[in-house]
Amino acid sequence: MDYNSTREKLIIPEYGRNVQQMAAYVVSVEDREKRTNLAKVLIGVMTQLHPENRDTADYKQKLWDHLHIISGFKLDVDGPFPCPSPDIIEKKPQPVPYPQEAIRFRPYGKNIEKIIDKACAFEDGPEKDALVKNIANHLKKSYLNWNRDSVNDELITGHLAELSHGKLKLSDDARLAHTNDLLRNNTPAAPAVPQNNRRKKFNPKNDKNSHYRDMRNRKKN
Repeated sequence: MDYNSTREKLIIPEYGRNVQQMAAYVVSVEDREKRTNLAKVLIGVMTQLHPENRDTADYKQKLWDHLHIISGFKLDVDGPFPCPSPDIIEKKPQPVPYPQEAIRFRPYGKNIEKIIDKACAFEDGPEKDALVKNIANHLKKSYLNWNRDSVNDELITGHLAELSHGKLKLSDDARLAHTNDLLRNNTPAAPAVPQNNRRKKFNPKNDKNSHYRDMRNRKKN
């Protein structure tokens, strides 16, 4: 019995074993013109297997590149695109640089520090006061995501002053949002129960069995 474990390894599993076997047959055809025509037919089959690739840029070239890869770079045809280099398989992507910036307060993250730096450049006035209050409320909300207990406003204003190097402070009449309101907004809402799944209240007038019971009782009486 033939098992997949004993078969040749699939080069690109997304296309399946049949495409790989057809590619091997196309390579074995000696006539170049016939080999080219068969390769074009096989490209059509690969397109039907993954029609979503039509929306991507250069999808035709990608299909031809995949066909060359599946054939082990042995396919010699007059295709619309040159055969890719075998080095593309061995080539590894460049490592993505990871930011090494230190975060002063992990509950707040790094983005809020950048926002605070921008807010420091604002001119004094009502607009800056409103921005500082929104930032402080955001700090309080973020802090409550880590610590569900109550947090006093003095702690938040202290963190705001430290993050802004003393450049930002709340106005004298500013009041932060209440802890209960922030916790209520942070709590995900319960999923809505579909109308069909809600239990209906029992109504004796709509109960057919009660109607038949009443009829039997009347006959007995």
